[in-house]
This record gives sequence, C-alpha cells and structure tokens, in this order.
Amino acid sequence: MPDTTPDTSTVLPALPALSAQAERLIELGVHEIAGLSADEIRTFAAETDGEGTLLAVHPDRAPASALAPLLRRDDKPGFVVVDMPDVDEFAPSAVELPDAPLYVVTGVDRGDDMANWSPDEALPALTAEDRTPLLLTEGIHWVLQERAVLERNRCFMTIGSRLRKADGSLDARTPAIWISNGTGRDGRERRNAPKVGWCWWNNRHTWLGFASTTGRGA
Repeated sequence: MPDTTPDTSTVLPALPALSAQAERLIELGVHEIAGLSADEIRTFAAETDGEGTLLAVHPDRAPASALAPLLRRDDKPGFVVVDMPDVDEFAPSAVELPDAPLYVVTGVDRGDDMANWSPDEALPALTAEDRTPLLLTEGIHWVLQERAVLERNRCFMTIGSRLRKADGSLDARTPAIWISNGTGRDGRERRNAPKVGWCWWNNRHTWLGFASTTGRGA
C-alpha cells in the first residue's frame, strides 16, 4: 500500500434524520424521477430504523445522470463530465443492493485515510475491513443531503459502480465526485461546481478518498 500522511480529515456533519432526508428528496423532485409518490418516500422513512443512515433510491429508479444536476455548490449545479456519456451504465460491481426502490446505507465514510491510494489498492483494503465501496448514485445522495461532504482536497471515489464491457472485462474508468476547477471542457462558468467524473483504476490522487459503507438494507 502507498505511504500515507497522518489522517487530518475533517469531522463531517451527521446525516439528518431519515424523515428530513425524505423531505429533501421530495423538495428536489427525486421521487418524480424515481416514479414514486411523496407519500411512499415519507412512509419508508417513517417505518425504517436508521439513525445516522443514508436514504438512497435504487439506481435503476434514479440514475446518476438525473441526480447529478441536482447537486449544488456556490449555487452552481452539478454536472457529469462530457467524456462520460455512458455514466448510467456504471452498475453495482460486487455489491448487493436490496431489491426495493428505496433502501438505507449504513456507516458511510469518505475514506480520507485512503487518499493517494489507487482503486486497485483500496478495494481489497475495504473488503478486509468488512466494508463495501459506495455506488456513484449513493455518493450523489450523500452530497445531496449534506453538501459539506464535498470539500476541496477532500473529495471521493465511488468504486462500487463499474462498467462491464462487451467482452466481460471491466472498464478502467472508475467514478468519482469532486469539485470542478473550471478548466478544460468543464468551462470557466463551472468553476466550483460539483462534478461527476472518472479516474483510472490504477491511478492515485492525493485529493480523492474512497467512500464506503458497512452495509445496506431495505
């Protein structure tokens, strides 16, 4: 594993109660994207035991391409990089999701201690800790509920989502959520906007951790 500097990660705010998270999704119109009623989301939140857990919509119901523009930072909407038009084809890889439109994600962690690791190095380390990486959509849900999760030099990868190619092998791109610098094809107007992009499977980045969870349940 790579050498790591002492962990200087910030203490992230606790997630709101599930009832508040439900209202946030309704306010953003996520229930309409998912083909659910507002009452269905409210009822799920009310009937689910989940202090400190993240409320998520199954990616089959609310794909990343529909969720990313709902992100906000400095009043700028989130976006998906132009060279990731296939973002919704990045599906759960070695991750079991509940067979339900709504579910909860427990023990979410940004993985700051794995900054400057490659995905290839981080995945077995997470597995050894009985954790699984977040999906891209779960990472977006997290930032939708708590904007402070995304901060400069403390962003994260979501390597639970992978793209399987026609020959059965996995695409070397791995999704991540970070903050645009407004350079290149992002455009200057998108500086400081939340950004869904990708990094190579074997590359390291000092500013990207690996978001993960202790489990999922319906």
